[in-house]
Amino acid sequence: MISTRGRYALRVMIELTEAGKDSLVPMKSIAARQGISLKYLERILPPLTKAGLIEGIHGAGGGYRLAKDASSITVGEILRLTEVDMAPVACLAEGADPCERRPSCRTIAMWEGYQKVTNEYFDGITLADLSLEKPCP
Repeated sequence: MISTRGRYALRVMIELTEAGKDSLVPMKSIAARQGISLKYLERILPPLTKAGLIEGIHGAGGGYRLAKDASSITVGEILRLTEVDMAPVACLAEGADPCERRPSCRTIAMWEGYQKVTNEYFDGITLADLSLEKPCP
């Protein structure tokens, strides 16, 4: 399941997309329009900034804007930055200890397939797709 953090990150990124690449959107404005507390927003923006998806300008007249074209930023990329883990089961989580049952596990291929389909689906949707209000693939 996608957490609130991932869903809010998508909402913020769509808002920045619709504001335009050259527009700086103050964090207070984002918080007010999206109904997200400033404190929570302060936890969502850093990984997006560190990854180079958005840039923040501090001071008077500052705010946030996309650092890349919306058509090159995928939902999958955003969710992988903001979610703790997208693995459907613990043994597929990043950094998980090898499972001793893996050689005889009858469900591992199913879980790997599920993870692959999920990642491919989210990687096939860009911010541009969402901001244009066209149906998701």
